[in-house]
Amino acid sequence: MAVTDAAIDKIKGMIVSGELAPGARLPKEADLAERLGLSRNSLREAVRALALINVLDVRQGDGTYVTSLEPRLLLDALSFVVDFHRDDTVLEFFQVRRILEPSATGMAATNMDDADIVELKAILDALPEDPSIEELVANDLRFHQFIAKGSGNTVLSSLIESLSGPTTRARIWRGLTQEGATAKTREQHTAIYEAIAARQPDIARAWATVHVAGVEEWLRRAL
Repeated sequence: MAVTDAAIDKIKGMIVSGELAPGARLPKEADLAERLGLSRNSLREAVRALALINVLDVRQGDGTYVTSLEPRLLLDALSFVVDFHRDDTVLEFFQVRRILEPSATGMAATNMDDADIVELKAILDALPEDPSIEELVANDLRFHQFIAKGSGNTVLSSLIESLSGPTTRARIWRGLTQEGATAKTREQHTAIYEAIAARQPDIARAWATVHVAGVEEWLRRAL
């Protein structure tokens, strides 16, 4: 194991064991390096690496802290990584969406409160009658992310949000080339909303599956 990897593993061990809790400040660099049997250079490299994936927060002039370790924060690094997808793997991202989003939509039908339902309707109504491609994609992202958040599962919501990047390009492509994409999106979003508002998780899940699978199938033919 490389020295830096070993240093990362040791700091991770302190966090996983509970010795360093979320929000805790790491000991001074010299003290921590001696305690872990590391050189200060190796420790610095480990801290930089863990800061990049939002496990540590380096505050200039203050110290280094463990972040909140919330799923949204940790999975933010995933969204950075998936942006490097290739066009020949975008279908695989849609397959993952087809697994995750219907489950989140079904959960949202059970867990959203009345205020959430009202806000979801407002998002639906915010789409202009004749939207540009950018407006259509932005509204679509907002609609799906709000539903994912409404599932009540922060890990699931963060995973879905992380997958938005690679699929945005496909949404734009579809909007530019498929006739009737706007009307179909509006129709399916309305069906999803109505199922959630009626507290019908099975129907909401089914419509979400139809919606994501429709984009996936169009993309499969286009590629």
